[in-house]
Amino acid sequence: MANNQLDTATLAGGCFWCLEAAYLQLKGVESVVSGYMGGQVEKPSYDQVCTGRSGHAEVVKIAFDPAVIGYEDLLAVFFAIHDPTTLNRQGNDVGSQYRSAIYWHSPDQKAVAEAMVAQLAAEGAYASPIVTEITEAVTFWPAEDYHQNYFANHANQGYCQFVVAPKVVKVRAKFAERLK
Repeated sequence: MANNQLDTATLAGGCFWCLEAAYLQLKGVESVVSGYMGGQVEKPSYDQVCTGRSGHAEVVKIAFDPAVIGYEDLLAVFFAIHDPTTLNRQGNDVGSQYRSAIYWHSPDQKAVAEAMVAQLAAEGAYASPIVTEITEAVTFWPAEDYHQNYFANHANQGYCQFVVAPKVVKVRAKFAERLK
């Protein structure tokens, strides 16, 4: 770690297992915790979130060293590994809990996120409009222990092989210079 000042990013881009596995391999990322944000139920369970009725999104809370990896870099990975143009859906994962969202922790983060979305839209990076929500971070609820480090602990499981692993491979290829 280059300094003792860590920053936080909270992102929702489909299943949190995918995001966690992708971000854990990056230099400057100190920790990634899978959890829930944006709903109206206190201390939600995975079962409650999966119904889509709790209002929460599956998110990852990333502690990172901005002297090693910038917030913009984290967002570049975010936009590379999920489809920000599908409302409440990532692949076969359907429901508001799988929405694309950036939960900002400071006005600077909000400005960076808005600028990146505007730039991607101006460049025509996607065939459809970006629907990623840019919302102020609220209470983060950590997911149950069995969700933490899920890909590392279940790499041979079918979902991990067919959904998570390709995203990990994509990050390794596209962001090789940022790998631990």
